[in-house]
Amino acid sequence: MSDATLGTPAQLRDPNYTPPLHKAIPLGIQHVLAMFVSNVTPAIIIAGAAGFGFGSDAGAQGFPDMTYLIQMSMLFAGIATLIQTIGFGPVGARLPIVQGTSFAFIPIMIPLVAGKGVEALPALFGGVLIGGLFHTVLGAFIGRIRFALPPLVTGLVVTMIGLALVKVGIQYAAGGVPAINEPEYGSLLNWSAALVVIFVTLALKFYARGMLSVSAVVIGIFVGYLYGMVVGMVSVEAVTTSWDRAATLALPQPFKYGFEISIAAVVGFCLMAFVSAVETVGDVSGITKGGAGREATEKEIEGATYADGVGSAVAGIFGGFPNTSFSQNVGLIAMTGVMSRHVVTIGALFLILCGLVPKVGAVIRTIPIEVLGGGVIVMFGMVVAAGISMLSDVNWNRRNMVIFAISLSIGLGLQLDPKAVQYLPDTVRVLMTSGLLPAAFIAIVLNLVLPEELAAESTEEVSGGMAGHGEGSLPGK
Repeated sequence: MSDATLGTPAQLRDPNYTPPLHKAIPLGIQHVLAMFVSNVTPAIIIAGAAGFGFGSDAGAQGFPDMTYLIQMSMLFAGIATLIQTIGFGPVGARLPIVQGTSFAFIPIMIPLVAGKGVEALPALFGGVLIGGLFHTVLGAFIGRIRFALPPLVTGLVVTMIGLALVKVGIQYAAGGVPAINEPEYGSLLNWSAALVVIFVTLALKFYARGMLSVSAVVIGIFVGYLYGMVVGMVSVEAVTTSWDRAATLALPQPFKYGFEISIAAVVGFCLMAFVSAVETVGDVSGITKGGAGREATEKEIEGATYADGVGSAVAGIFGGFPNTSFSQNVGLIAMTGVMSRHVVTIGALFLILCGLVPKVGAVIRTIPIEVLGGGVIVMFGMVVAAGISMLSDVNWNRRNMVIFAISLSIGLGLQLDPKAVQYLPDTVRVLMTSGLLPAAFIAIVLNLVLPEELAAESTEEVSGGMAGHGEGSLPGK
């Protein structure tokens, strides 16, 4: 789908090539649009979980803290992307990698901030900072730890991330957590806004081509936003008021919310760094294969992992969340055929500009939560689907079925009933109720220690006759 006027085939496969500026700029901005909603959504979710987002008393002041978190999400996604594309020393892959706020850490962050307001943010960002530094260190060892995270483990973890988040999408579409006990929660009006977003997104994904398909979610939310105005969910006056209240330019503030070390936060972010690092390896490999027709080098993989960690650590200082490479970018490069890292650098500069202008965040915060819910349902459902796609690479012999069964049962069960571990110490309880970390830990340990083969009769008793019948061995055997 590449355009011959952009350059020769050899140039388009070269990360160091710069297309003509009048074409490079829109190409760079489309990279940003493809991940824009996904990038700012975590800030809105964490603000809501903490109690200073939609439906809270902060609405009277225009949600200043949520706006700041949105602003930092854009700013540091741009800065982290620059670190990847430009690089310095061993840090950065110098490839067209778009960075953004990672969904993977949301199930870890929600228990840390749940109902605690802005008072929970010092410990949260302390965890982001230290976890980012730990992630940076992983760059030197990433090649040696990949064996512990085969598709059975990574697929399980990604599936668990999606399962932990789909509830958020349904709650948003129905009216938001603060409205759960209100009569309008789950009303037809609320759901109609979410369904408009879902239907528009699906229509564009399946029947449109090019940028319309790539940006289906952001266009769907825009259409839903217009629908919300028509039915009275948001008024033009509310948008203009939010715009007028916000500053034209604002710089990030180091340690705006303070700094605090929480063992639960540090352990949670450090453990999730393993998963995020392996995800980045996959994205880097996908970009080089799809854009340049070659395998990623060890230097590129290490540089990308270093950049993940540095970008996350710097973001934590200023009130941003962990950053990771965005998989949407892999498909976009394969679609355009343009491998230029300088194109993505232009997109990064656009993100930085948005992050320095609070008025952009002020407009984003006026999106009705029901409209956002429609987009979130699609995005988080795709996270589950991505996890299942990873699991399709697993050889489903009886051994792997048992590992998956135990890990999923305990992890998902703890997510569904966090009170089951209410008497554990606070730090351990927070880590356990994420569900994600215990599931990952169990899967990694069992995958490393269980014998390679499991006799057929070993699973028949507990599987109701539905035991897998594949033959296989440990990953890599």
